[in-house]
Amino acid sequence: MDENQNSGENRKPGTGFRFNPYWIYGILLLVLLILSFYPRSSSQSTNWSEVRAMVLKGDVEKLVMTNDRYVDVYLTRQARDQEPYKKKSARREDMFGSDQPDFSFEIEKGYFNDEIKDLKQELVKAKLDPNKIPISYESHNDYMGQILQWALLLGGLFIFLNLMFRRAGGSGGGGPNIFNIGRARAQLFDKDTKVNISFKDVAGLEEAKVEVMEIVDFLKNPKKYTNLGGKIPKGALLIGPPGTGKTLLAKAVAGEAGVPFFSLSGSDFVEMFVGVGASRVRDLFKQAKEKAPCIIFIDEIDAIGRARGKNLVQGSNDERENTLNQLLAEMDGFGTDSGVIIMAATNRPDILDSALMRPGRFDRQITVDRPDLVGREQIFKVHLKPLTKLGNDVDAHKLAAQTPGFAGAEIANVCNEAALIAARKDKETVDMIDFQDAIDRVIGGLEKKNKIISPEEKEIVAYHEAGHAVAGWFLENADPLLKVSIVPRGVAALGYAQYLPKEQYLYRTGQLVDSMCMTLGGRVAEDIFFGQISTGAQNDLERITKLAYSMVTMYGMSAKVGNVSFYDPQGEYGYQKPYSEKTSEMIDEEVRMLIDSAYTRTKNLLTEKREQVEILAKELLEKEILFQADLETLIGKRPFETKVHEAAPKLPEENTLVTENPAEVPVPKEEPENPHIEDNA
Repeated sequence: MDENQNSGENRKPGTGFRFNPYWIYGILLLVLLILSFYPRSSSQSTNWSEVRAMVLKGDVEKLVMTNDRYVDVYLTRQARDQEPYKKKSARREDMFGSDQPDFSFEIEKGYFNDEIKDLKQELVKAKLDPNKIPISYESHNDYMGQILQWALLLGGLFIFLNLMFRRAGGSGGGGPNIFNIGRARAQLFDKDTKVNISFKDVAGLEEAKVEVMEIVDFLKNPKKYTNLGGKIPKGALLIGPPGTGKTLLAKAVAGEAGVPFFSLSGSDFVEMFVGVGASRVRDLFKQAKEKAPCIIFIDEIDAIGRARGKNLVQGSNDERENTLNQLLAEMDGFGTDSGVIIMAATNRPDILDSALMRPGRFDRQITVDRPDLVGREQIFKVHLKPLTKLGNDVDAHKLAAQTPGFAGAEIANVCNEAALIAARKDKETVDMIDFQDAIDRVIGGLEKKNKIISPEEKEIVAYHEAGHAVAGWFLENADPLLKVSIVPRGVAALGYAQYLPKEQYLYRTGQLVDSMCMTLGGRVAEDIFFGQISTGAQNDLERITKLAYSMVTMYGMSAKVGNVSFYDPQGEYGYQKPYSEKTSEMIDEEVRMLIDSAYTRTKNLLTEKREQVEILAKELLEKEILFQADLETLIGKRPFETKVHEAAPKLPEENTLVTENPAEVPVPKEEPENPHIEDNA
């Protein structure tokens, strides 16, 4: 017998018949609606005109007025046996033995008495006894109608509250019961829900993999460490920029560990109801202890782990802080031998509470940084495997060299975009030129082929980009040029100059100054050749201003200000400056002097190399894009050694790629910017 047909145990989730308790609510509501609109009796309906004709004929035995609203008509025995009443009459005894009327109809209140007076006058004119037909008045309480009204009201209220609590409690772990709102919403991965991601699928994070692999080994072979007196760490915090693979690393841990793995987000604890977050934390650790040894992974822990005491109105109750307090208590509450390990991920470690970061809670803080050249090459190899038809010219090393600063998510996006571009061109293979297009698509945005630029503007952009290229070409510490283009791309970029930054972590003063001069090359070229400047250097000015203030206030590179740093990642200074107004004026003067000095130096350089700038500008106006090999042909080889020249291949002229990739100074910030775009002239 086939395994899939033996029983319902192997039935995939979401297939087959599934009972939903809301069906019962729907059926009850339907029944109540049917009963509420069901006619009050089984009598045939009629109207007063027909009843008056019946009375004048002598066919009516009596009339009964009920609740000043309904009139019941009872026919004589002889009339019921005659036509046309024989078929229409519905007179019978009900289940309680009471006699039911033959006809009934509804009449407006107060209108019945007037009609009876008129009817008696007609009887007198017809020489009939007006008192021959007895008329009675009755009053009955409609208990069934009242019960149905209250049942509909209470039933609707119950369904509404149930839906609201169910939505608030979520489907994960809370179930359909409204009282499960305080249950943890963690997704459990165990032997029945196999995770297919392993450490082989994680590339470029060798140091981080070693740390988390040791955690997995702790859970698989605890005696190996406890026999030597070691203790299993309680928690590991993954820290790194967005897209570097923190969550992917946690998934690999779930796939490799072979133990229950609880996965949830920090926002799953946040709720509109007071006390729900703390309740979910307690329930999470209760479930974890029952499944021990196991791993708890909390993604984006900064949602509940922010430093306490900030932005809190006096006398108010911050639910997030209560949740964090409960989390801290639970992390101290369970023993190191319980086999429960917490993993968390965040890209904002500077805002986390210090109590959460101390040893004994998150014993290990694992940095998952942007990959270097070797790491990017490994990541490219991983994401190139799903692309079944690759061109022979696709080289992972060259792609890694041309994508400095790219995170794993960006590299995955490049590979996917390359496949889409090749398919859009109806190609059978994904070639290197498709990857070049994809890199430029990710860095600079979509190419604006239909963007109309006047010849005057195009000339300004050409000289602007030529100024960048020449300034960087003849500055020793500037990054090597990869390509320069005047093809519009993205939202507002009219031209780009792409460079290949060096793989380094420390920058000297000379390197920062040369980078500033290279960035000012576009503005200086406009000043030299046109005698006036344009708005195209906005992005350049923003970059050099940020760089200059960082050199003065953070890196202590100003002799006048001194070796001080006013960098405040923890926000301890609040809204107050850690220096006086006099120092603030001194900082502004030093920044302005630093920028003016770089501008003068750049202007002297481009004035000396005026002929080279003009050659490049005219060539750009003709071809729109130039590569490093083109610059060597036009203005000679760079007077300084270029170690990454092999990473910049000469591409066909018809390839209209435009990107920009200057050196990015390591200015600390909460969200690192993409280091590839320098200019939007």
